[in-house]
Amino acid sequence: MLNREDMLELTRRMSVSRTSITRIAGCYMDAEGEIDGTFNTNFLNLSPGEKQKNLAIAKAIPFSRTNEQLREYFFPPERRGAGSMWQLLTAIKNCGLKNDALMETFYELAAEKYGKKEAYAIYVFHDRYDIPVKAADRCRLGESEEVYEYLICALCPLIGEYEPGRPESGFLFPSFSGRSADPDRVAVFYADPGRHRG
Repeated sequence: MLNREDMLELTRRMSVSRTSITRIAGCYMDAEGEIDGTFNTNFLNLSPGEKQKNLAIAKAIPFSRTNEQLREYFFPPERRGAGSMWQLLTAIKNCGLKNDALMETFYELAAEKYGKKEAYAIYVFHDRYDIPVKAADRCRLGESEEVYEYLICALCPLIGEYEPGRPESGFLFPSFSGRSADPDRVAVFYADPGRHRG
């Protein structure tokens, strides 16, 4: 089960002044399921308005209803081997979205799984969060002991030409549990909670 406080800890930092998101990449898919353009840029190079708009997309995933819209799933050992989605996501995280070949492989796999028959966008964000040490009363004690490096992915319908609407699905990888990374789990988001398996 996801802890709501863990998710809120992430979203509190998703403002133009506080964000530590390093990079944003993505693609636009046409109604036939083909890539209709890609982008990959340093998040700091965006204008304040673009940062705000993109942060709203990223924030929608962890800020969604915990354990309803956003649920945690375990990657069993047999699904963490060579050629697995777990391996691909780990490689994308480790390179900070900077490998275009990995990104394109991910877009194609995501599109195949999503199967939507209309135009939409896939946005991927990379972040490194220096988790501050906190006392039992939640007061910050000092320097961080762990850096939580993670991805947020959002799949959004297009509401205009290359203009994404609110995310319909996405994920947070690796999951964030007990104020720490859980590399064996992913938090999956569906705007419609009924789409979760089981």
